[in-house]
Amino acid sequence: MPYIYCMKWPFNKTNYVIFGIGILSIIIGYLIIYYNSVDSIQSTKIGPIILFIGYCVIIPISIMYNQKK
Repeated sequence: MPYIYCMKWPFNKTNYVIFGIGILSIIIGYLIIYYNSVDSIQSTKIGPIILFIGYCVIIPISIMYNQKK
């Protein structure tokens, strides 16, 4: 009889909530860049910082987060 390995899905609701916050911050970052002029502080500093936080901080946290059981 062959052994069937059943692996539990590693992500739970908390991971998806954090991932959704990351996606929302990325969308907000792009909207800040899009709706302001090219030379404004929002387009050159604030929008890219929010994008960096979304892509390089929040999304990786959502992938690596593991609840203690």
